Amino acid sequence: MNADEYTNMERVETAHWYYAGKREFARRWLLRTRPPRPEDTLLDCGAGTGRFAAEMAAHCRVLALDDHEEALKILRTRFRPEQILSLAGDQVPLPDGSLEYVTALDVLEHVPDDAAVVRGFHRLLKPGGVALVTVPAGMALWSDWDEVLHHFRRYDRAQLSSLFPAAQWELVYVNYTNVPVYPAVWLVRKWRRWFPARGGAARTEDKVPPGWLNGLLRRVFVGMAFWRVPLPFGVSLLLVARRR
Repeated sequence: MNADEYTNMERVETAHWYYAGKREFARRWLLRTRPPRPEDTLLDCGAGTGRFAAEMAAHCRVLALDDHEEALKILRTRFRPEQILSLAGDQVPLPDGSLEYVTALDVLEHVPDDAAVVRGFHRLLKPGGVALVTVPAGMALWSDWDEVLHHFRRYDRAQLSSLFPAAQWELVYVNYTNVPVYPAVWLVRKWRRWFPARGGAARTEDKVPPGWLNGLLRRVFVGMAFWRVPLPFGVSLLLVARRR
């Protein structure tokens, strides 16, 4: 990401319904799929500011992986040096089968070879270990937001699922999230493309809504992350998989 995006994220992620809601349903899905024990280890890939990893530290051992210096500076304020990892070449410097959990919250869209990253998840996890992934959904929503965050793509359900072949993974859950706000997000992003902001006007994504609306959006966002009915579209996708 651009360096100033880390500043934006750290400023809004504590309260903003999207970031707070994503951390909440990710944590709840991990607790539901394979309840963590203190001796278990979770690797949060693309940890960013490290807030999700820090929250999971109440349940198990955590490691935070990132390669951007802006993120590493923030991670060093929250974790011990041995908890912070960077890539060694294109490999995570951990032994095969050394983890119980791998999480990647809005990470795969940032890498050219997402399939190679998922193969890395499989290598790192023990049999029965859990991978939890979120990604932005729907190329129809592609906008300046994706460009400043250096995204390579947005996903559909089949595209994301194909990264986790049945011979290697048991798909526990894969579905769209953020369905109710899809029309509003589509309109806002098309408007910005048609009528670009001038004078450095703040983007909608950088603003925390009023308290009542922020709370409502968070409850809906979290609640729909557990729907078993296949949803036709959404702003985001959530996938939970167990390593075979």
